[in-house]
Amino acid sequence: MRHYAVLRLLLALFFLYFAWPLIPQASSSMELLFWAVWIVFLLLVVGANLATLLQMTKPPVMEQKSMQRSKTYNR
Repeated sequence: MRHYAVLRLLLALFFLYFAWPLIPQASSSMELLFWAVWIVFLLLVVGANLATLLQMTKPPVMEQKSMQRSKTYNR
């Protein structure tokens, strides 16, 4: 399910495209703090999805293929 990671990367880059012009306009310390936290969160999202794409980590549980196992009860 690598396409989910690619879609999340594209969405993160889409948000960055709209946020980039507003970042230099930050004037107060609260605005600068907001953009710093926002960029850190963006880097975490991009890093996690790149790790999934490069198969450095397992994909989330919802995206892993489930194996159909027959349940046997040994008595």
